Amino acid sequence: MTGEKSVVDNPSTLVWAVRLLYLECAALAGLTIYLIVLDLTSSSVNVGMAVALTVFTALGVAAVFFVARALGRRQRGARGPAIVVQLFTIAAGGFLLQVGPSWLGLVLMALGLVVGLLIVLPASTRALGID
Repeated sequence: MTGEKSVVDNPSTLVWAVRLLYLECAALAGLTIYLIVLDLTSSSVNVGMAVALTVFTALGVAAVFFVARALGRRQRGARGPAIVVQLFTIAAGGFLLQVGPSWLGLVLMALGLVVGLLIVLPASTRALGID
């Protein structure tokens, strides 16, 4: 019976959602480092805009990290913010489909859909104590 209890407390759907959220956090951290390098090495930059974008991206890293950590700790209030993060991921993917590398846009949109689905599946919902 203890095996059944641990499966209910720790469903694979929620575990994978948290892992993928941490992956999103790592990708944003990499983007932040890249933006810092661009800020420091570019000769003609609108400094205010460059710094604002870099700071905004760094804040995104912190936000996604705290949402992933809260979801990993099974805090029921973390599900809404986690869904919002996925909506932003899907929107960023849609933007990249229009102007950037289409393959990256498709990857972001698929990632947002998968993580969002994993978060709202019944096993995850039960583990968060929402139903």
